[in-house]
Amino acid sequence: MKHKPAADTADLATEQRHPGSRALDKLTSLQIASVMNAEDAKIAGAVRKALPQIAQAIDAVAEALSKGGRLIYVGTGTSGRIGALDAVECPPTFNVPPGLVQYIIAGGEQALGAAVEADEDSRTAGRADLARHKPSRRDVVVGIAASGRTPYSVAALKYARSKGSKTVAISCNRNSPLESAADIRIVVNTGPEVLTGSTRMKAGTAQKMVLNMLTTGAMTRMGLVYENLMVNVHLKNSKLSERGIQIVMQATGLGREAGVQMLRKARGSVPVAIVMSKSGVTRAEAERRLLRSHGRVHAALK
Repeated sequence: MKHKPAADTADLATEQRHPGSRALDKLTSLQIASVMNAEDAKIAGAVRKALPQIAQAIDAVAEALSKGGRLIYVGTGTSGRIGALDAVECPPTFNVPPGLVQYIIAGGEQALGAAVEADEDSRTAGRADLARHKPSRRDVVVGIAASGRTPYSVAALKYARSKGSKTVAISCNRNSPLESAADIRIVVNTGPEVLTGSTRMKAGTAQKMVLNMLTTGAMTRMGLVYENLMVNVHLKNSKLSERGIQIVMQATGLGREAGVQMLRKARGSVPVAIVMSKSGVTRAEAERRLLRSHGRVHAALK
């Protein structure tokens, strides 16, 4: 079993003991939940301080994806799983190809459901795993690590930078090696965890909040959102079909029956239904407009 020197993590804010939770094992269930809730309430404020850097990353991702590039998340453990979660939810949310937003996690697919922590220390694996994705100048590679020091993620980000990719670091500790390897440095200082060192808690929540902003912000800037509506949703089950009806109604002002009929005429396509209704055109014309505008409803309506 390999051990890092104590000095490697002793100074990290995320590894410190929280003074308000030292008696955690003596608290009632309600008290434990209350302590955690009080700490969780601080996360949004910590993320707020990083908004300028998050905005830079949103612009970089939107530009890359608009030009045929990819967004690639790289992480280990909790950070890797959070990246995977955001990546796999982009196709059903925004109707983008599965390869547009990708994830790489130390240990591979098995690490999504089981701890494969030894791989976190391997710089060689970090470089090799990213190399298989062939990063280029068109891509944005985002390294995620609460500590900012995970060898796997740092090595992957350095490799991406050497290949000309735009690099982004998301960490919860300042002045880290991950920051040094990145063009855009997002640091969310979440401080000590209620359960010492368990960065699946506040740090993990902060990372998820940032990734939500990156992909939702970038897809919105790309025109894949109409107003604040998820118009590119695929109607694959009853819940999503109902959501599609509601979106058509909200976007067009149609009543339910008329919205359902318009969606039927559009063959189940929410964007086509909206363009047909608001522009008064046929389905074929709405499809042509959306094709020319690369699926952007706002542009198709113009």
